[in-house]
Amino acid sequence: MRRPSGEDGNAMLEFVYLSLLLLIPLFYVLLAVFQVQGAAFAVTEASRQAGRAFARADTADDGYARAQKAVALALEDQGVSGQVTPTFACDPSPCDLTPGQRVEARVSYTVSLPFVGSVFGKGRAGIPVTGRHVEYVDRFRQAPP
Repeated sequence: MRRPSGEDGNAMLEFVYLSLLLLIPLFYVLLAVFQVQGAAFAVTEASRQAGRAFARADTADDGYARAQKAVALALEDQGVSGQVTPTFACDPSPCDLTPGQRVEARVSYTVSLPFVGSVFGKGRAGIPVTGRHVEYVDRFRQAPP
C-alpha cells in the first residue's frame, strides 16, 4: 500500500473550496435578481390595476379607495409585502374624473436585498422599482356631479 505524498488528494479539496467560493455569490446574485424582477412585475401590474380602478370609479374619493385595494391585491398576488400607496397625476388637473381625462397611476416600491438589511440597517439598502400606467376616463360617461 502506497502512502499519499506531496499533493496527492489536494485536487478534490481545491475543487470543493473553489466551488463554494464561486457558487455562494452566484446564488446570492440570482436570488437578488429574482426578487427585483418579481417586484418589478408586481408594481407594473399594481399600477395598471390602480389606474383602471381609479378611472372607472364614480367619484375621486371612491377611486382612491378602489385603487388602494387593487394595489394591495396585485402586490399580494405576486408575494410582495408592505404598504404601498399609489399616486395619480391627471391631465387636466385636478383628478376629478371628468370624461376624457388622462390619469397616470404610479406605484413605487423598494426591494430589500436579502441579508443586506441586517448589515446596513433595515430600509437603508434596497433597489427602487416603479410601475406606471396611463388610463383615460371614458369620454362617454356622465360627468361627476
